[in-house]
Amino acid sequence: MIRLNQLKLPVGYTDIQLDNAVYSALRLKACDVKSYKIIKRSLDSRNKQLKYVLSVAVELKNERAYLSKNKNADIYNSPVCTIEELLPDNVKCDVRPVVIGTGPAGLFAGLTLAKAGLKPLVFERGKRVEDRRAKIDEFERTGILDTECNVQFGEGGAGTFSDGKLNTGIGSDKINVVLHEFVRYGAPAQIVYEAKPHVGTDNLVKVVRNMREDIIKLGGEVYFDAKLVGIKSVDGTLKSVDIQTADRGLIGIDCKDCILAVGHSARDTFEMLTRKIAMVQKPFSVGVRIEHLQKNTDIAQYGVSGGKLPPADYKLACHLDSGRSCYTFCMCPGGYVMPATSEENAVVTNGMSYFARDGVNSNSALLVGVEPSDFGGQGVLAGVEFQRKYERLAYSLSSSYKAPCQRYGDFKEGRVSTSFGEVKPTYPLGTVFADLRECLPAYVADSIKQAIGIFDNKLKGFAHPDALLTGVESRSSSPVKMLRDDKGDSDIKGLMPCGEGAGYAGGITSAAVDGINCALRLLGKYIR
Repeated sequence: MIRLNQLKLPVGYTDIQLDNAVYSALRLKACDVKSYKIIKRSLDSRNKQLKYVLSVAVELKNERAYLSKNKNADIYNSPVCTIEELLPDNVKCDVRPVVIGTGPAGLFAGLTLAKAGLKPLVFERGKRVEDRRAKIDEFERTGILDTECNVQFGEGGAGTFSDGKLNTGIGSDKINVVLHEFVRYGAPAQIVYEAKPHVGTDNLVKVVRNMREDIIKLGGEVYFDAKLVGIKSVDGTLKSVDIQTADRGLIGIDCKDCILAVGHSARDTFEMLTRKIAMVQKPFSVGVRIEHLQKNTDIAQYGVSGGKLPPADYKLACHLDSGRSCYTFCMCPGGYVMPATSEENAVVTNGMSYFARDGVNSNSALLVGVEPSDFGGQGVLAGVEFQRKYERLAYSLSSSYKAPCQRYGDFKEGRVSTSFGEVKPTYPLGTVFADLRECLPAYVADSIKQAIGIFDNKLKGFAHPDALLTGVESRSSSPVKMLRDDKGDSDIKGLMPCGEGAGYAGGITSAAVDGINCALRLLGKYIR
């Protein structure tokens, strides 16, 4: 579609006047215009000469040819910016759709359905984002883990307590929509135009809350402490879902459509789904968090530290002699290493930073790709067991949620560290010195050792002996993929796997895009 700005119309204008203004501004006949819709309207009251100023999105029969000849600066090819612009007309559905999960995929799916008037029922196993923060704080303070509400589970999903990165490697026209919707709900405006946009965990909490409130205002319902525990189908068609709630016990919800956005750590849900739909093992990555002083990262990237420059980041990757790959992921300038387990007696690390990115250290995941052939089993959930094995080994090194850590200089030489150097750990539950090879596959440890040396040639100081390695990072992406057809359905018609947990996304933005796409496919069934 193209965007047409600065259409001026009198107060009380008619549809015919609007039609004529559009055709006149484009210098086209009505037969050349397929459709248009208003995307912005403001009342101009300057000099008391009241008039409306409109922007419209227009679909032409031959858009490319028209734009090649156009010289009007108020007419240009503009990407869609809002969910409303994506919605089909004349959607009617007599049964409210269900959305499972309120990570970015579930939230954007629920928001899209709500804006289309379908009043979705949204269920989240964890707590609302305001209460979730208290649960995470309690875990970091006391070591008491709530297995239903933590860094992985709860409103906003795993990405809420991260750096909030919105850059992505996927190509989709809906990336622009996601960015603009984040701004609409409270994210900083600059994320729309920054090359590497990030929201920060402090802003994400506000954005997530505002999105939920809008879903409710539009007629949707959002329930917390409500976990999917069962799915019923008849002749391959979805009939209902079973939800275990904290206050009402087990309830059945009749539905024809359910978007399944459970996240990459819903292991009990994965197990239930193996008896319902086709799923396959999926490659993912495992490794550690590496911390450096942020000022040293700045100097390596900029040549100087401080001033008006933003905290520097980096993105590194290499192929190793073994044939494996190693790369940095979720780099958090001025950030913190976070406890991210969702199971008892397991240690999992992740990274987080606030919008200001003003912490002393930088950190990133340092990951090595693993394949199903590494998992040691043929079952669909062999990848889950692979993750669990190394998470529990990390826990066993201290019999607590303290994270095992090691200075790079000691890791390289194969000895346990006895003191910290210039880099101090940011992991809030405390750390314990250990040999990280005891909680990593040998080929992962070997790959990390080789890769750090290679990365030091790309980013001076990356192999500083005081750089701190903390393990393990095992939840980089889902270990399974839920198969779906070209309509988005699983083996059960109406049950639509979605987002990162289903194996179709790898971060906040790609998950949000998949949530929108799943919702649009659902809406497409009910166009009348």
